[in-house]
Amino acid sequence: MKFIDEARIEVHAGKGGDGVASFRREKFVPRGGPDGGDGGRGGSIYGVADRNINTLIDYRYARIHRAKNGQKGMGSDCFGRAADDIVLRMPVGTVVSDAETGEILFDLDKDGERVTLAQGGRGGLGNLHFKSSTNRAPRQFTVGEPGVSRYLKLELKVLADVGLLGLPNAGKSTLIRAISAARPKVADYPFTTLQPNLGVVRVDDNRSFVVADIPGLIEGAAEGAGLGHQFLRHLARTRLLLHVIDVVPPDPDADVVRDAKALVRELRKYDEALYRKPRWLVLNKVDLLPKDEREARVAALLKKLGATKRHFAISAINGEGCRPLVFAAMDHLENPGSPARGTAAKKSAKKTS
Repeated sequence: MKFIDEARIEVHAGKGGDGVASFRREKFVPRGGPDGGDGGRGGSIYGVADRNINTLIDYRYARIHRAKNGQKGMGSDCFGRAADDIVLRMPVGTVVSDAETGEILFDLDKDGERVTLAQGGRGGLGNLHFKSSTNRAPRQFTVGEPGVSRYLKLELKVLADVGLLGLPNAGKSTLIRAISAARPKVADYPFTTLQPNLGVVRVDDNRSFVVADIPGLIEGAAEGAGLGHQFLRHLARTRLLLHVIDVVPPDPDADVVRDAKALVRELRKYDEALYRKPRWLVLNKVDLLPKDEREARVAALLKKLGATKRHFAISAINGEGCRPLVFAAMDHLENPGSPARGTAAKKSAKKTS
């Protein structure tokens, strides 16, 4: 199924049915009095978060959703029938905003959460309601209220605890394959990832977290270059970012340090809040470095990067260093305000392995 993470729709709730002015008309019942019933309620439109849906593709093509009007009231104290409601099922993580003003209306971040997108109009009152001791033959009635109409923007932001970001071919997809059951496409050409991938990382029987991999970013992403800018929103809910850097890029002329700093600048241009999230450096493909030079090369690279953040040297393709990274991430998620405890995480990883 094609991944669609944005759509615009129109929702039009139904109008309430009109009340009616009516009088009893029966043989041998003179001056029967008013018996006009109320109009029925117009249909409302609701949005429901459904964990079994992972794309907004249904709303890319079915844009207009219109509920029916309520039935008009009738004589003999008969009320009009209420119109059926419409329920629109959306992926968990969908943000609903007003397409005209940009105001965020709802954030469907829990499975089964139900919100009212457009309220149906109330039915009008029949003349039965206007009967009194001084007005025994009322002819007043009210018309039904119009339903609410809205133009909405739907935007999907996937729910993940940890987000992977990096240049194309940095090894993000290989990393998510190494630490979770997700199986994204992996190949030796750029932009193999065309849509976000989610994977559940199980640390032990009772501890796990969700990691998200988005398409690789390139310089100019904040202005729309490449593919990754379309999916940066999916990192908005994450609590930890892992900046994956290829220490041995396929292009010998590539400047790893320059590219890494450029990516961070693009992140800041896109969203200051995203830039300020905890972000660790993950130096990938260290298996391609000579063993006797590995430590010195990694230290030199970190110095050039001016790295003051936590860092991990790994090889995603063979799993080297991935387990300590997983334990450290789990530890951070469970204790976000505590100082880094990488040593304890590494000891736990050794015991588990």
